[in-house]
Amino acid sequence: MNILIFTNTYLPHVGGVARSVEAFTTEYRRRGHGVLIVAPEYPNMPEHEEDMIRIKAIENFNASDFSLPLPVHSPLRKRIDAFGPDIVHSQHPFLLGMTALRVARSRKLPLVFTHHTLYEQYTHYVPGDSAPVERFAIELATRYANLTDRVFAPSESICELLRERGVTTPIDVVPTGIHPEKFASCDRMAWRNEKGIPEDAFVVGHLGRLALEKNLEFLAQAVAAFVAEVPHAHFLVVGTGPAEDTMREAFARAGAESRLHNAGILKDQPLVDALHAMDVFAFASMSETQGIVLTEAMAAGLPVVALDAPGTREVVADRKNGRLLHEASTEAFSAALQWLERLPSDQMRNLREAARATAESYSIACTADKALEAYEETIAELTGRVDKDQQDWETIFSWVEAEWYVLKTLVGACGIAVKSLSSDKDS
Repeated sequence: MNILIFTNTYLPHVGGVARSVEAFTTEYRRRGHGVLIVAPEYPNMPEHEEDMIRIKAIENFNASDFSLPLPVHSPLRKRIDAFGPDIVHSQHPFLLGMTALRVARSRKLPLVFTHHTLYEQYTHYVPGDSAPVERFAIELATRYANLTDRVFAPSESICELLRERGVTTPIDVVPTGIHPEKFASCDRMAWRNEKGIPEDAFVVGHLGRLALEKNLEFLAQAVAAFVAEVPHAHFLVVGTGPAEDTMREAFARAGAESRLHNAGILKDQPLVDALHAMDVFAFASMSETQGIVLTEAMAAGLPVVALDAPGTREVVADRKNGRLLHEASTEAFSAALQWLERLPSDQMRNLREAARATAESYSIACTADKALEAYEETIAELTGRVDKDQQDWETIFSWVEAEWYVLKTLVGACGIAVKSLSSDKDS
């Protein structure tokens, strides 16, 4: 099977979508499937990439760490023709997602869309951020999903949310998988010694892109309060981003800045060693559709303390592999960390074993099985609908039809946003 993937973010960008595309692509190719990825250009890209088309992009769009791809359609055609895709998979409902829609429609190919992101949580990166902009983001993603042949939801929570929002396209729950075996071996104490963390410290950890939509100000305040109460506690953060200063200020106010350690971006074995240097993983994001970092942390045997939210509640089971908190207060979060720090060693060992078992259920082998089965079903459903020997005028008509659907989706989403603005003013 030849799979054509369109994504607005990809390596070396650090983020959930990029990691998801990489994980599935590697597994698909390992099984003998062809994958061609269309993604934006980034600084420090590898010189040689297998089956990759890079699109010119505006870097660090609106002070974010994202690149804004500028879709150019005509240069893609020859590469796509040579590849001969059987199915198109879009990772976003806009920009290159619209290009994916055009390609799929014009070529009469099935289109799959993964709803990775709660886009309304990211409207602060767009000029004029407001309730209508949030409504536009929701409406655009919903309308786009209904133009596709199949939707992948990363979690049951997101599947339910999409149904509530009016998605009628068939939905499969397909989480991003991980390689649990990669997180098995480590050098815990050597890594702690290198970073100046005492061997007997109780280390709370966090991994991810340090962006404010990840609720990191709350997380820093909660962990700082815990660290201030527990003299041998430290906070280890892996990642970079605009929220770094906010997190540092929270620890400074608590008088615990010396026990905040930021390791920056880590990959491969150094990342695994950093996870094993932690005793518990802390996570407060409310904007996730699936917290990939949660399953990676659990693969390293870490219990997780997290706020109850979509994408998180499917992974964290309260008092079984961590703590899932329904009360979103820094006091409750700090208390949960204290509960874990005081836990007898045998009970902590049980939490660690349960965390590893949870990670095993999210292996890439299992999730790729689900995705490939859904691909095959979608292709089979469309087989016979298309005359492969269609004339040139039919191809042209398909392109016009695709452009119409793109325009209709954008205009419709704008209309809903404007209507919500009018309703707000009337009220």
